[in-house]
Amino acid sequence: METNDLVLENLNLSYQKKLIIEDLNFSFLKGRISVIIGPNGCGKSTLLKGISRLLKKDSGMIYLENTAMENLTTKQIATKLAYLPQSAVAPEDATVRDIIELGRYPYRSRIRKISKKENQIVEDILVQTGLLELEEEKIQNLSGGQRQRVWIGMALAQQTNIILLDEPTTYLDLGHQIDILTLLKKLNRTKNITIVMVLHDLNLASRFSDIMIGMKDGKIRYQGKPTEIMTSAVLKDLFAINAIIGCDPIDKKPICLRFD
Repeated sequence: METNDLVLENLNLSYQKKLIIEDLNFSFLKGRISVIIGPNGCGKSTLLKGISRLLKKDSGMIYLENTAMENLTTKQIATKLAYLPQSAVAPEDATVRDIIELGRYPYRSRIRKISKKENQIVEDILVQTGLLELEEEKIQNLSGGQRQRVWIGMALAQQTNIILLDEPTTYLDLGHQIDILTLLKKLNRTKNITIVMVLHDLNLASRFSDIMIGMKDGKIRYQGKPTEIMTSAVLKDLFAINAIIGCDPIDKKPICLRFD
């Protein structure tokens, strides 16, 4: 029986005094990759910010692992949920290791140095993300793809069961986009981490998702497997396009061949 790590009940969110998300009810399946698609301004980023408490909700409830978020402290939430925004900013002189170590903050006091156990956790993450040889490199000297790996490493250091990512492939070339999404899929499959992310590329969303979620006008209009969402009718409703849908010969996922 499938269970839910993250549940939203009657959630209302506003941005700059404008109601964006209204009475939203939704459950994200545990251990799945859910990808949110939709036109600009439909509420995708607002939703992730609201879930992560970067944006204060107007009303409604958010449950993390069956516990109401409002009953959890900031540190407790940080052990359950990690959030990566579109454009994360690092201190100018921060190294790869420095950033990943920041992910351990929920587990230690402000004055205590990193323990041997925590140091081993960081070492393991450096290996998992392919950054071990770059651990002392300043993050400002890294490529876009390498920087994204660092931020994902920081999220992994929090040791949460849920990771939210807002457009993790933004500003990356196609090769680095595939690299980052492949890493996320590997982490999902090997660690059973629930991943919720926003993507603009429909074919990448189809390829790397278990569940696709279609948003429009602040509401979740569609949810289902890629074969259920990547259809001409759904894409026409969401994006006002006429799309021709085909099938990837390798993984049999639907792909958009052309749109007008």
